Amino acid sequence: MAAKKRNFWRGLGYGLAVVVGLIAVLWAVFATPDIPVATLKAKYTNDASQFVELSPGTVIHVRDEGPRDGFPIVLVHGSNASLHTWEPWVQRLTAKGYRVVTLDLPAHGLSGPTPQGLYTNAAYVGIVEQLVDRLQLQRFVLGGNSMGGGVSWRYAVAHPDRLAGLILVDASGKPMPKGSSPPLGFRLARVPIARDILATVTPRGLIDTSFKQSVSNQAIATPAMIDRYWELLLYPGNRRATVQRFGQYQGDDGAAAKLKGLTVPTLILWGREDKLIPVEVAEWFNSQIPGSRVTILDNIGHIPMEEAPDRSLAPVLELLSRVSAAETPSQSV
Repeated sequence: MAAKKRNFWRGLGYGLAVVVGLIAVLWAVFATPDIPVATLKAKYTNDASQFVELSPGTVIHVRDEGPRDGFPIVLVHGSNASLHTWEPWVQRLTAKGYRVVTLDLPAHGLSGPTPQGLYTNAAYVGIVEQLVDRLQLQRFVLGGNSMGGGVSWRYAVAHPDRLAGLILVDASGKPMPKGSSPPLGFRLARVPIARDILATVTPRGLIDTSFKQSVSNQAIATPAMIDRYWELLLYPGNRRATVQRFGQYQGDDGAAAKLKGLTVPTLILWGREDKLIPVEVAEWFNSQIPGSRVTILDNIGHIPMEEAPDRSLAPVLELLSRVSAAETPSQSV
C-alpha cells in the first residue's frame, strides 16, 4: 500500500512537471514584448495630445479639442480601449462647435499604470473628478462606452450637480445575480501562473478575434484598427495593470441602487447586436434612471461610435442641443 501511494504521488508530481514544462514552452514561444513608449507616442498622439499629471506619478493622455467657449463634453472609453475610439464623434462634434475632452484611463492607451496600482471603478471615477477639476469644467455632458459607461454613471450619481447630461453607450454596471461567478478573465487574474501568462502573452490574433466578436460592422476591423488596439495594450505596464484590474473586480458595489435618484437628462444608446453586454441591459438602465431615453441601433454591436458614427451621433446631438440650450455660458465652462 505504501509503495502504491509513493507511485501515485510520484506520478502526480511528474504530471504537474509536464504541465508546467508545457506552459513554460508556450510562454517562451508566444510571449509578446512591450513596445517602447516613444514608439507608441510617435504613432498615436496628435497635435491635441497632452499629458496631464493629476497626482505624483499619475500622468494621463488627454485631448481637449474644439473651441474653448464651446459647450463641453467629456467622453470615457471602455475596457482595453483608448480615447481613439471616440475620434469619429470628436471630428463631428468639434465641427459643430462643441468642446470635446477625451482621455486614456490609467492602464489604457498612452496613460500607462499608476503608482498606487488601483484600477477599480471608484479609482477611475476619481480620475474623471481630478481631470474635470483641472480643466475647470463646472457643467458638462459626460458620456462613456462599456466600462467607461459604468464609470460615467457612477460619476453622475456622485456629482449630479456637475452634469448637464449623461450618455451611456453599451454601458457596464448592471449588477450580476447573487451567487453568480465573476467572468472567467477576472477569475484567472487571481491565479498566479495564469496571471503572469495574461500579462505577457498577447498575440495579435487574440486581439483580432476579440475585436471582431465585439462588433457587428466587420468593415471597421481593418489591420490598422486591430493594430491600434493591440499595440496600445503593449504600452509598458498596461498588460500587468490590466490583470491587476481584473483581479480587483468585486462585482456589485452598491452604486446601482442610487440610479433611481438620478435626475440628469440621460441618453441610453445601444447596439442591438452587442454580444458583450446584451441589448436587454439598455432597458434595465432605462427602468432605473427616471426620464431617460433609449435609442437602439440595428446591425450594430458593442462600439456604436466606431461602427456607425453618424447614426450613433444623431440622438447624441439631439440631447446636446436640448441640454446646452438650458445652460448659460457661465454655467457650462
